[in-house]
This record gives sequence, structure tokens and C-alpha cells, in this order.
Amino acid sequence: MLQSGLSMTVNLRALSRSIVYVPKHRPPDLKDFETLKEFLTKYNKILILTGAGISTESGIPDYRSEEVGLYARSNHKPIQYQDFVKYPKVRQRYWARNFIGWPRFSNIQPNAVHYSINELEKAGKVTSIVTQNVDRLHHKAGSKNVIELHGTGYIVKCLNCPYEVSRTELQEKLLRDNPDMENNFGMIRPDGDVDLTKEQESRFRSPLCPKCEGPLKPDIVFFGDNVPKLRVEVVRNEVSSSEAVFVLGSSLTVYSSYRIILQAKEENKCVAILNIGPTRADNIADIKIATKCGDLLPQLCSTIL
Repeated sequence: MLQSGLSMTVNLRALSRSIVYVPKHRPPDLKDFETLKEFLTKYNKILILTGAGISTESGIPDYRSEEVGLYARSNHKPIQYQDFVKYPKVRQRYWARNFIGWPRFSNIQPNAVHYSINELEKAGKVTSIVTQNVDRLHHKAGSKNVIELHGTGYIVKCLNCPYEVSRTELQEKLLRDNPDMENNFGMIRPDGDVDLTKEQESRFRSPLCPKCEGPLKPDIVFFGDNVPKLRVEVVRNEVSSSEAVFVLGSSLTVYSSYRIILQAKEENKCVAILNIGPTRADNIADIKIATKCGDLLPQLCSTIL
């Protein structure tokens, strides 16, 4: 059965960490189960849109959840795209934190929600997965048609030329360039970095492009940046070719995800939302269920597949 397979696969260490980062929530009831069961049974071409809420169950905090989100637990302010491009010190701070956080971030494993989505995809229920997350956990779970709306932390690109490198390969170079950096850290962030002292940041050697010596940046859409137009168009086409949209673990606060819902409603498609807290689209969604994704989706898959 799917449920037993999922329990074998999910990393136990990630499950223990997930308790810390999952917001307070009510357990699902029978009505929740039956509502989503009907939705998943009725539609066969579903676009799934995922946010940071599904990765909290793997041990990665989201940004906005009350009490447990990154903004609630720290004074962290995300680096703005223009600041990263303009100021070497900002890039140094970012890369120092990302360097220390990378080993843990890259070793985080998918949870039951990721595996359930993969099962739905394999069964032909889900035609595409649009994720706001940069953690590649959908890929690790085996999903194929994944569109990374905000990019990925696993690829690094030069800002001045076409050079790109895998984040794993870059880590090896950073290790050689910064052999004395202490490998300790606090809470990991959704983009993979951590908190360091000013002294630790100041002695970090930032990476430069080996081709042109330009600055390197992870292939992530930073705050203040825009999703590439081609990617936006690909997502638009996927929405148009779908029968319904299923939102999992996203508050839809940022417009890049909210406009997916606006398009779906303009095209008279059914929209279902499964998210613990309120979302920007609650008033236009056809279905809204406020509970933890991992408490409901695996059981649904066990029943309908």
C-alpha cells in the first residue's frame, strides 16, 4: 500500500524536525477528507501549486507562519535582488551563510506530501507541478514535470556571462577557499542559508566566475526580482491545459503564485486549497481546507489510487 511505502521512505530525522516548523493546526475531519476525495476523483488533469508549507514537514521553515515561520522566529530580512547585485558585502554575507547551511539543506529529504504528489503524477492525475520552493524535494521524490517558479538553489549562474555550475560543485571550491570556516549553524532558512556572526561573514571568500570573474548568484528569484518571462509563459500554458488547480502549503502572498489562481478562475477552472493558514485566494477558491497537508494527502492517495 502507498501509506506503508511512504512511512518507509520518509526520513525520520526530518520528521522529528518538522514538529518545530509546522504551525498550530486542527486535525482533518471526515468532511475535509470527503471533499478532497471528490475533487481528486473528479479531475484527471490537475496542476499542483506548492509552497513552503509542504517543506516544513521535512524540517525547512517557511517565512510567514505565526510563531514558527522565519519572520516570527528571527529578525531575518531576505536579501533584495538589487542589493545582491550592487554590493559585494551583501554577496559575501549571503554566500558565507549559504556555504555553512548547504550541507544540511542539500541533505534534507522529501516527506509524505512530496511522495504523495509523485504518486498522483504517476497515476495520471497530476499533469504538472509548479513549486515556489527552491529545495528540489519534488525531484528527490521522483516527480518529473516540475516547474520551479522561483528557481532552484541547486544551480549557480554568473551575473555577467553564460557560465553556470552546480551548487554541489561550487561547494567543493568554497571549501578549498575557506578551509577555516566553522561548520556550525543555527536555524536553516527556506533558501538554504543560516545565521553567522559578523566576524565569520567578514573573512569569507566569495565565489567569482572562473570565466569572467563576475559575481555568482544562485538561480533563485530573489525578493525584488522578477520570474523570467519564458517561465511565466510556460506556467500559463500549463494552467490553460489543466482541468483544475490544487494549492498545497502556500499562502499565495506573492503575486507570482497568486496570478496562477487568478488565471485559473478567469478560465473557469476549479481551485482547491489545502493550507493551514489563510491565503490570498481564500475568497475566490472553490475549496479551502485549513489543515496540515501531511495529515490528509497521503491518506487520500491510499484511498483513491
